[in-house]
Amino acid sequence: MDTEILQRIAELTETGKINKKLNKGEVGVDELTKQALDEGIEPATVLDALVKGMSIIGEKFAQGKAFVPQMLISARAMSAGMAHLKPFFSSGEVKRKGTFVIGTVYGDLHDIGKNLVAMMVEGSGWEVIDLGVDVKPEKFIDAVTAHPGSIIGLSALLTTTMGNMESIVKAVREKVPDARVIIGGAPVSQSFADKIGANGYSSNPQGAVELLNRLVA
Repeated sequence: MDTEILQRIAELTETGKINKKLNKGEVGVDELTKQALDEGIEPATVLDALVKGMSIIGEKFAQGKAFVPQMLISARAMSAGMAHLKPFFSSGEVKRKGTFVIGTVYGDLHDIGKNLVAMMVEGSGWEVIDLGVDVKPEKFIDAVTAHPGSIIGLSALLTTTMGNMESIVKAVREKVPDARVIIGGAPVSQSFADKIGANGYSSNPQGAVELLNRLVA
């Protein structure tokens, strides 16, 4: 029975079935996550089912077999399940993998890609500090100082703002020399990440999750 409900949670997360109200009376991730926890299934095991569902849609997105609207609705389904797990994170019963500070660099107001990455990363068991858009170096420095050991994620969609990633990396490292920074966005690449001294680059949300997991492995 446990295996069946966990598999169903993963499937409904992947397909973005949030709850009965939005799913024509059929149960969604919201109800099934609560049911699984009420039945005594370990919170960490329930989290694994949510992560599995998001990983599947993330892989499809990376392969061009799923698109932004599907990713967004899957992320909302995952968030509905995560709401039931948050008390277990707070109590320490379920451990976070780490803390991820993310923001779109100053001069850039685009946030869809950033939001997708933030939701995917949170859904994989990380605490996410989302600084929003048009974020200056000082704000990243304050966040990583307040959350020692956190990893920073920089997003940019414009070629005119991707250069600001370099100044942010430099400013952060001057204050926190061992700070780890990853980057993403349409105009950036692995070679650009290497050039500015970032710890990694991903072209898609699932890749960002995998990169973060490798950095804390």
